[in-house]
Amino acid sequence: MRVLFVCVGNTCRSQMAEGWAKYLGLEAESAGTSAHESVVAPNAVTVMAEKGIDIGEQYPKTIDEVDIDSFDVIFSMGCGVSCPNITLNGDWKISDPWGDDVEKYRETRDEIETRVRELL
Repeated sequence: MRVLFVCVGNTCRSQMAEGWAKYLGLEAESAGTSAHESVVAPNAVTVMAEKGIDIGEQYPKTIDEVDIDSFDVIFSMGCGVSCPNITLNGDWKISDPWGDDVEKYRETRDEIETRVRELL
C-alpha cells in the first residue's frame, strides 16, 4: 500500500508518519499544503531516532511536488488541511507539536505510531 500523509508545513507530523510507515514496511511519502521550511523539525528527527528511525534525510515538500495519483490512500494529519483536488481517506486530527518541547513531540510520535500501525 502506498500512503501519502499531508499536513500544513510538512516538517513534523507528516514527516514522522512517513518515517513510521516506511519503518513498518509501507511505501510512503509526506507533503504539506504550504511547506516552506528546508529541513524537518530537529525535535521530530530526535524523537524518531529514539525509536531507531532516521528521518534526518527527509525534507519538506509541497503537495504539488508529489504525484497524488500514485497513492492508494491519503491522510491529513489535521489543522484543517484542505486540498481541493485531493480526496482524503481520513483526517487524523493530530495536534501540531511545532514550537513545543521535546515531550510534546514524543506524545505526537507515539500517537502517529498507533495510527500507522492500524493501517497494517
